[in-house]
Amino acid sequence: MTTRTGSESSAAPLLDLQALVVAVRRRRRLWCSLALLGLLAGAAVAVLLPAPPTAVTTVLVAHEADQPNDPGTLIRTDAALLGTTRIAGQALRSLGSQERPEDFMRDYQGTGLTNNLLRITVTGDSDAEAVARAEALAEAFVADHVKRIKEAANAESKALLGRRDDMRDELARVNEEIGEGPSQSDPEASANLESLFARRAELTSRITDFDQRAEEARLGTPRLVAGTQIVDAARAVDHSLPRAAATNAGIGLVLGLALGLALAAVGAVVADRPVLRREIAANLGASVIAELPRRPAGPWRRRRIRAARERLTVSLARTVRGSAEPVSLLELGCARGASTIALDLAGALGADGPVAVVDGLPGPQLAKRRPEPGDPTVVSGADAAAVSPDGRRVGVGSVAPGTAWTDLRYLGTRTVLVVRAGHGSAAWLHTVARQLADQRITVIGVVLIDPDPRDRTDGTLWDGPHTTPRDRGERPARQNGTERRGTERLPMSAARVPDSDQEAR
Repeated sequence: MTTRTGSESSAAPLLDLQALVVAVRRRRRLWCSLALLGLLAGAAVAVLLPAPPTAVTTVLVAHEADQPNDPGTLIRTDAALLGTTRIAGQALRSLGSQERPEDFMRDYQGTGLTNNLLRITVTGDSDAEAVARAEALAEAFVADHVKRIKEAANAESKALLGRRDDMRDELARVNEEIGEGPSQSDPEASANLESLFARRAELTSRITDFDQRAEEARLGTPRLVAGTQIVDAARAVDHSLPRAAATNAGIGLVLGLALGLALAAVGAVVADRPVLRREIAANLGASVIAELPRRPAGPWRRRRIRAARERLTVSLARTVRGSAEPVSLLELGCARGASTIALDLAGALGADGPVAVVDGLPGPQLAKRRPEPGDPTVVSGADAAAVSPDGRRVGVGSVAPGTAWTDLRYLGTRTVLVVRAGHGSAAWLHTVARQLADQRITVIGVVLIDPDPRDRTDGTLWDGPHTTPRDRGERPARQNGTERRGTERLPMSAARVPDSDQEAR
């Protein structure tokens, strides 16, 4: 089995983005299905779970501490206060409802639009009930806000007036002391009188200041009260079922597509199933000599695919005729394709004499096939010894997990691997190459089934020691003075189905 050198291993990227993109694209059924499922689920949610009747109203809230650079703290505080049992209870009392405030709080929410605009959204059993609830809730909030403003202003004014009264009492005592007057012969009493006059002037100034501040506190309250009002009356929100279904379907489509792509990418990384030509060739130690699609193509490509199959059949037939050893086809993930290729090859060899196809497949692809006139003889592996030694035989087997490796040599000592891209893991492809080398089965090449049409990598191995045993008289092919690794060139280059991009060039 071929092993990479240290320089090649160190140069290999940790994650091959090209292989990842190809693997995700090949699993388009998964992410397209999830995207479609998300789209249908979103539309179903809009139909089966329609939005309840909703009403909205907008309240202009005036704050004493309003600042142009306020980041929205005050309006968020108002929205939080809206979701309290006190305001919910006041709204329910105005509606005459017996509902618990805690239950009512789950049916509405407040959203700050700007620093002073609060939108209230309320749901109900009907549009009329939702509108009535929104009106009651907005009025309760405005009343509570005005009450808090007045209480704060009254408390501040009361504190200022209380402080003013204390200073008036002190001023009365100072005036009383000044009225007694000092004696003319006492210089110390004269100095004390001057300090009393200074104190009286200070107290008079501070009393005037407290009077002014108390008046401003009372005068600012009406402005705040008038600025807090309902600016947008409660109204029902129109719900359009087609629009809601389209919106939910779009959201479901995007989420399903994202989930599908993520699952496909993770699955591709975890599974580590090579899909590119260069990866499959490197892991098997044999070059890709032909490519065939797995699924039926459109009418415009059937002719090219038929021509590719014919070229592959002619090339394999020439190889079998020029080989003194029996040749087999070993499949991995494409038993039906390998059976078809084997029957075509046997039909091409039928002109030279009797040909028998030895069925070594574990499935019924050949065993339960209805023979048609002119078809080659198909025998099971147990009856292979009864095949006439004068005729040719083409063995068909499998290298899937569970293969009896020692039986593969009886199908043919030279083989063509028929591998479906993305079917086997890198570890299993290494196992296949190692087991075939241990059984001294020469790998002629690899026929790639269901390749990626946008794959531009090279599936030909060059440079380095060959990995499969060769006949003693066989000389390795050379190209530009370098030895080809693990494979020999077929007498006629096999077919590769061109895609639209290649045809355009």
